[in-house]
Amino acid sequence: MRRLLVPAATVLGLTLPVLVAAAPSAAASGDGPGRPASYQLAGDAGGSKFEGIGVDPRERTFYVSEITGGEIHRGDVRSGATEEWLPEGADGRSTARGITTDEDGRIYIAGGPNGLNNDRPDLWVYAPDGALLAALRVDVPDAFLNDVTIGPDGAAYFTNSDAPQVFRVGEEHGEWTVSTWADATGTITRQEGFNLGGIVVSPNRRALVVAQGNAGLLWRFDLRTGKATRIDTGDADLGDADGLVLHGCRLTVIRNFSRVLTTLRLDPDARTADLLGGTPTDPTRVFTTGKEARGRLLLVDSKFDEQVAVPPYEVVAVPLPR
Repeated sequence: MRRLLVPAATVLGLTLPVLVAAAPSAAASGDGPGRPASYQLAGDAGGSKFEGIGVDPRERTFYVSEITGGEIHRGDVRSGATEEWLPEGADGRSTARGITTDEDGRIYIAGGPNGLNNDRPDLWVYAPDGALLAALRVDVPDAFLNDVTIGPDGAAYFTNSDAPQVFRVGEEHGEWTVSTWADATGTITRQEGFNLGGIVVSPNRRALVVAQGNAGLLWRFDLRTGKATRIDTGDADLGDADGLVLHGCRLTVIRNFSRVLTTLRLDPDARTADLLGGTPTDPTRVFTTGKEARGRLLLVDSKFDEQVAVPPYEVVAVPLPR
């Protein structure tokens, strides 16, 4: 087990945040009083692209990761105001992918290829006040940390898009560690492109549900044994599966370049899933990940379809798929 520990007392030297208010027209078109229909993010002059989103336990604050520089943006779910919370290059971060929060409001960030062929961290953990709690490298070479969820044990579980692996990050007695929790080599066939990505906990909280976007498959990882088995999704088309959002037993699969939100009913133990329907998304956007916040789904407009991204940079709120 490889460890890179950072004292909990270490605090980032933060620059003054760039504040962006929600456009009045967006707020007016929201689906309730003071509920913006979109949230504008500050971007770079040369173009910015985004991927992950996390929502704090009170569903008041959201965090968005920027892959072009690794900035982390923070926004207010109710008012629509946003800011650049962690600057480009903070704590060895040149890019960032999946992001989530735990019950204490701590923020976990997946670094994608940040640690490839160098000695930079693969992931980070921050306190809500911006204090850096940990910057860690995983214990396998050439990992691409894609997405992250919090398990029933309070640990964070990160997917690897370069191999069929899931990493576990936890803190005990003030020490943060990371290990390869599950390796499904021999069960999950690695294919060209992005493999394991979106990840959530099953309805009965006994397994992890993981998307393999390039294969259009869902996998169940048993939380007791780490064993991976394919989830039976019938004839549902899940190509380009990226982010996953679970509400009860209803699983929403965000299919980025397919531009569809596919909804399935997942059985409590996550062994089968029945197709409920598909909702086309805005053809001018490529949504990557999403989180539920106050009864709506917040979706990240990645700008992945633009060679050089141009503003507006936005998180878009839509009703939860039924």
